[in-house]
Amino acid sequence: MPSTLLLTLPGNEAAGAALAQAAGCRTAAVQLHRFPDGETRVTLPAGLLGCRVVLLCSLDRPDEKLAPLLFAADAARELGALEVGLAAPYLAYLRQDARFAPGQAISARTFCRVLARHFDFVATVDPHLHRYPSLDALFDIPAVRVPAAPAVADWIAARVERPLLIGPDSESEQWIGDVAQRLDAPFRALEKRRDGDADVTVSPLGDGDWHGRTPVLLDDILSTGSTMLAAIERLRAAGLPPPLCVAIHPVLAGEAWARLRSADTAGVVSCNTIAHPSNAIDVMPLLARALPPA
Repeated sequence: MPSTLLLTLPGNEAAGAALAQAAGCRTAAVQLHRFPDGETRVTLPAGLLGCRVVLLCSLDRPDEKLAPLLFAADAARELGALEVGLAAPYLAYLRQDARFAPGQAISARTFCRVLARHFDFVATVDPHLHRYPSLDALFDIPAVRVPAAPAVADWIAARVERPLLIGPDSESEQWIGDVAQRLDAPFRALEKRRDGDADVTVSPLGDGDWHGRTPVLLDDILSTGSTMLAAIERLRAAGLPPPLCVAIHPVLAGEAWARLRSADTAGVVSCNTIAHPSNAIDVMPLLARALPPA
């Protein structure tokens, strides 16, 4: 049976250590060198012959990461790896899964097709799927969705008494419903209207007996933070205490992190799918169990 070697791309070191420990496999680093003209040299470690290689790379800010990732995948195969898989805790480009205006590229399909040409399998945490029912509809290789809900629910259960789970928009209902069921807690999904990347309006919380409950705002992706901030204001207007904000994927572009830290919250935490100071919930054991057996 071939051994598994986890190859970690730069920026994924902490997740790589946690994933290797959970999976009980060896780990090594992929070395990148940026030339002055913007091209990248990729160097893999020795000892790949006869191994199953898993490349770990979270695909936030994907444009700068994709070329080195594909170079590493092809080099691993050329250097004797029997199988080359991708562990991408965050998988990008899934929001553009339709042609919303004439001439637009359907980048979700293209991005996944490119990955499928270079890898034998893909595992990712809670991909942001809308019009596609599953990852299998985007990949023609084995593709595994890893739910973060068990880790999120355990983390909340250990720290929050009588939580009230709230999703900042209807898209978040699938995640908050799963976590709420595990906690045996009530939940409510708000409605969102987006008029621009950072121009968001969120519906009021509505009626309910929330007395004595601690609000927990849960969303899969924190990008600009605008949706979460609008939801925080709605909860304040409803007379609820400051919420604990939880994100599965802390993309946190631009000033989003500073804006959230200055908001009236009980804290902002995230899963370690993307390296960030807010990381508090370890989902690497879940990702490790989802990797196909060697």
